[in-house]
Amino acid sequence: MDASNPPLAGSGLAARRTATPLGKDNLLSVVEIILEPALLTLSLWAIAFYFEGELSPPYLILSVIVFSLTFPGTSRLGRPAWKVITDVLLSWLWIAGLLLFLGFASRYHREFSSQALITWIWVAPLTLIAGHLALRVIAPYLLMLQGSAQHAIIVGMNEQGIALAQRIDETRFSRIKLTGFFDDRDAQRLASHERYAPIGKLADLPAFVKENRIQLIYLSLPMASQPRILQVLDELKDTTASIYFVPDMFVTDLIQGRTGSVCGMPVISVCETPFTGANGAIKRSSDVILSLLIMLLISPILLLIALGVKFTSPGPIIFKQRRYGLDGEEILVYKFRSMTVCEDGGTIKQAGKNDSRITPLGRILRKTSLDELPQFVNVLQGRMSIVGPRPHAVAHNELYRKLIKGYMIRHKVKPGITGWAQVNGYRGETETLDKMQARIDYDLDYLRNWSLGLDLNIILRTVLVVFKDQAAY
Repeated sequence: MDASNPPLAGSGLAARRTATPLGKDNLLSVVEIILEPALLTLSLWAIAFYFEGELSPPYLILSVIVFSLTFPGTSRLGRPAWKVITDVLLSWLWIAGLLLFLGFASRYHREFSSQALITWIWVAPLTLIAGHLALRVIAPYLLMLQGSAQHAIIVGMNEQGIALAQRIDETRFSRIKLTGFFDDRDAQRLASHERYAPIGKLADLPAFVKENRIQLIYLSLPMASQPRILQVLDELKDTTASIYFVPDMFVTDLIQGRTGSVCGMPVISVCETPFTGANGAIKRSSDVILSLLIMLLISPILLLIALGVKFTSPGPIIFKQRRYGLDGEEILVYKFRSMTVCEDGGTIKQAGKNDSRITPLGRILRKTSLDELPQFVNVLQGRMSIVGPRPHAVAHNELYRKLIKGYMIRHKVKPGITGWAQVNGYRGETETLDKMQARIDYDLDYLRNWSLGLDLNIILRTVLVVFKDQAAY
């Protein structure tokens, strides 16, 4: 198998989606995306109730059309207030003109009250302007809800790198906090700026990123230095930082590669989570809904297994083990105890065939994956997802991250109860490095090609694999 690009059997289901914005799920950006469509729809509904006394089907159909025409909304936080007002009025002039033309051409306008339509034509833009101005007031509070700032570094202290740094510093509503620059060149060859200075050489970059928990890396190196860029990317594969080119790129092995902007400056992602913007909301919503439904259905099974574990061998019912979660943060993962030991130290031996540590009941639980059922609680807690790379014990992570390039990239997403590797034959013990390498290849393939359809496909295939697979001990 080609480690750089393993085949994806479900490629038809794994069509890539474009998500905005780049980076982690951004509450403020989600509000910006939904603001204009929501305000136009709500203003139309309010006018319908005021003039008609009800929300009749013609108004519902019109609201769907308006929402479709304006979704996703445009980000206007970085623009002056006068520019926002001008842009909103021009945009609404185009949309209203189109709707009126279609309405009169199809004679569909007869389904509406003339007074209601005239009122909405001038109320709608005023609502949009008021909404955008109000968002400027509440934006700082939305940023606070998103958590602490994301620490960033820029590799390459040249004109485009300094321009990006200035954009980051000058952008009012940004979670990005610039830590500094890295560059190998002598001071006299660097683009001079009184506010910025390099804090290290490229050789120091990987260690600095890990020690200081840097989350964003912007590569502002000239494309003529392609070998040096490839070396930097290779050394950064042991981190979970999101990496972007500014602004050019060459063909390389991209994880969710797509164009975007940071504080108005164009960038191209090299390594990013697929769960940004709307995709993040879709993923989390599907996790919560499916987990609640599944736990409701399997609650009698959970009770029977808990009683069985309690009365067939000494020890706790639930086994908690430290694993690496999103961005390499440690989490506690729950399982029904299936062994006579509860190992969670620096050295952990993987369960193998005829392992004497496995209890009789535990052997059945592991064979059918019933021991994993408590992890639906982890999903509801937000620590895991139903589908994603399987979490490995911390000791195994520390071993394999040194042996397999790109191993830590799998932590750009939450770990899953089941995954793309597991339904492709890599479930259970990975007794050789080649098997672990293949599992990681499938995990990275999942990151490159995620879609909700692929998740549902994996869940259905997991049910079949559980009853057929002989690999789990």
